[in-house]
Amino acid sequence: MRTRTWLAALPLLAMLAAGAQPVQFDMVRVPGGCYRMGTESGEKHERPVHEVCLQAFEIGRTEVTQGQWLAVMGANPARFPLGETAPVEMVSWNDAQEFVRRLNAAGGRYRLPSEAEWEYACRSGGKDETFAGTDKTEELLHVAWYNKMDAGNMTHPVATKRANGLGLHDMSGNVWEWTASRFDSPYGNPQPEGKYVIRGGSWDGKANYVRCAIRNRYEPDRRDPRIGLRLARDAAP
Repeated sequence: MRTRTWLAALPLLAMLAAGAQPVQFDMVRVPGGCYRMGTESGEKHERPVHEVCLQAFEIGRTEVTQGQWLAVMGANPARFPLGETAPVEMVSWNDAQEFVRRLNAAGGRYRLPSEAEWEYACRSGGKDETFAGTDKTEELLHVAWYNKMDAGNMTHPVATKRANGLGLHDMSGNVWEWTASRFDSPYGNPQPEGKYVIRGGSWDGKANYVRCAIRNRYEPDRRDPRIGLRLARDAAP
């Protein structure tokens, strides 16, 4: 146990030099396809609904955990230090880019998902789903940590709620997730903001704010106990 704890505190490259196993991420292959992104029944930023076609890609089955972050970065920034399987939060977009850079320096090929990839995956491959794995608000407690008091005013270990149709957990609720995309409103605005899109809602949000189509954005240096990340990568041929 003492050896495992010591290794977890080492940044990734030092772990590899010490002969430890690389940090593992459970990635799910998402088949390519076309879908109608956005919704006319949500907020103005979610319009216009438009067709997006995507190549196959892979996305993390869960949000990046505190244990995974600690192993790569050497420190745990979380406001809620609830153990290795809790989602990491209090990480900025810039922090996420450094996390990805270190993983890839050690032989990975990771990145953040685009906003279009994220919504497609949340909707179980572009299906007409309001939340991750259901259309019914009455089923939301089975798939999402949300609504502040119901979530106990904190995050929860990943994959403790039901997965969506692709086997992805916590796409609705728990923590917002950074994407690689800059915020444009309406969709297609040729002059996007300098802020980056976050998706999925968090433990703090009500049902409307954990929908697959909901969008928010922050500056790339913003750290918040409601914001974490999920990895993506191009699908192997």
